[in-house]
This record gives sequence, C-alpha cells and structure tokens, in this order.
Amino acid sequence: MPSLPQERRRTEHRNPASRGLDRLPTKAILRLMNQEDRKVAISVGREIPSIARAVDAIVSGIRKGGRLIYVGAGTSGRLAVLDAAECPPTFGISPNTVQAMIAGGKKALTSAVEGAEDSARNAVRDLRAKKLSRNDVVVGIAASGTTPYVLSALAFARKRGAKTVAITSNRNAAITRDAQIVIAAEVGPEIVTGSTRLKAGTSQKLVLNMLSTAAMVRLGHVYDNLMIDVALTNEKLRQRGLRILAEASGADPSAAEHALRRSGHNLRAALVMLKNGLDAKAARARLSLAKGNLRLALGE
Repeated sequence: MPSLPQERRRTEHRNPASRGLDRLPTKAILRLMNQEDRKVAISVGREIPSIARAVDAIVSGIRKGGRLIYVGAGTSGRLAVLDAAECPPTFGISPNTVQAMIAGGKKALTSAVEGAEDSARNAVRDLRAKKLSRNDVVVGIAASGTTPYVLSALAFARKRGAKTVAITSNRNAAITRDAQIVIAAEVGPEIVTGSTRLKAGTSQKLVLNMLSTAAMVRLGHVYDNLMIDVALTNEKLRQRGLRILAEASGADPSAAEHALRRSGHNLRAALVMLKNGLDAKAARARLSLAKGNLRLALGE
C-alpha cells in the first residue's frame, strides 16, 4: 500500500516554534508544550459536526444490538483500549458493548510490538474473530492516517456493511477512503517531530471521550449529569453511588442508603423508590414497563 508523501503528512512536519528545543530551559519547554496543547481543543471543536454524526451512528447501532469497536496501533490503540475499559464501570454496560483492538494484542499495551501495525492480515483476522455485524460501528484511529492495520480493519468492516469512522490528524490520508465519517482534528506538527503521542494523541483522547460519553448519555446511562449506572464494585464507588442517589433524589443520606439497600443496590430502582414513593418491587416493575428508560419510569 503506497504511503502518504511526507509533505502531505502534517504529523511529520517540523514545528517552527520548537526549533532549538534541546537548548531551552525546562520552563521554556513546558510553556511551549502548553501553548501548543491549547490548539488541540480548538481543532477538535471544528470537528463537532462529524463527531456528532459518529455519536448518532454509535447510538443507532447499539440500540439495534451492535457494538462500538475501536481499532488502533501504538498510542492510538492504547488510548482506544483505555476508553473501552472505562465504559463498563462508568456507565454500567457490558464489556462487549464497547471494545478495542490494538495491533499486536495485549503485549502492545505495555511495549512496542515490532511490525504489528503493518499487518493488514492480522486486522482482518482480529475482526473476523469478533463476528462483525452490520449493526457494529468500527472506529479506526491513526494520527498519520496510513497505519495498515487500521486501514485494513476499516476496509473489511465496510465490506461487511458495518458503519466506519476514522479519527486522524491528516484529513487527506488514506484512512478516509473506507471511512463513512471522518473526524480529522488537524493539530499541526508536534514539538518533537513525528511524536504523535503529544498533540495528536491528546486530540484522539478528547474525541474518544466525546464519542463514548455522548453516546452513553443518549442511550440513557446518565441521569441529569450523574452516573446513575456506575458499577458499585468497591467501597469508594459504593459511597459515590450513595452520593449520586442523594443528589438525584433530594433525599437525605440515611434515606438514600435505606432505599439503596432495599433495592439490592440498584441505583435506578432506588431512585424510582425515593422519587415516586414506591417499594422496591413496584419500582422494578415500573422500570421494566418503561424498558429501562429512567426518565419515563420517573414520569419526567
């Protein structure tokens, strides 16, 4: 597969602002990094229309039983794995709903796996293993937009009828060929030439935050601005859940704790109990009737 000429690959350009970087004192290096980082959120902001289209596609796919599947290599893959791993405890969803594929597999999470990102064949193998469906949304992440593992995954996903999304820092790169939605936050050259773990990586993290968070809000896993489906798996999270319930219901902590205990530590049921004056059985029945729609169950 031909590579993108370097003159078009902005992630490989030298940054005029960081010339002489190795001669700068510590504070000057940090100020320069901070100045460059300020550009990232602005660049991501320009992509909100495309990000919104991707979120709507993810919501639609998951409602039909599909999954959100991230694909990346190196830093991009590690950021993808991080975002996918955070979704179940934050939003109470199945680990199958948001998944991540990283070139080189688990070993690549902590060290470089030489040549993994160049394997187009492995990307197809890894997606085949997931039994891709038309309701899935595959998000390829590559700062350069030329990573063979990611390009191959998107091409395979599109042939299978899945929705395809690209996250890149190079709008005219090869990654756009098989992406139906392109999110290209062009953050410009890095202060260390080619080190896309910097601004490009930051932009990817921001976009992934937006995709998963906005999708989960739209899917009803957030009540108001509260993590109503947070997994209560340790003492810290149990206390957080209690605070969330008290905030959401307006009840005092002791009443919230009592309702939470009676509900079997189900925050949704406990909230319906407190706000609608129901017992646990009736609250669960109302949630079932509302098909999990918390606002509907609460009559809001």
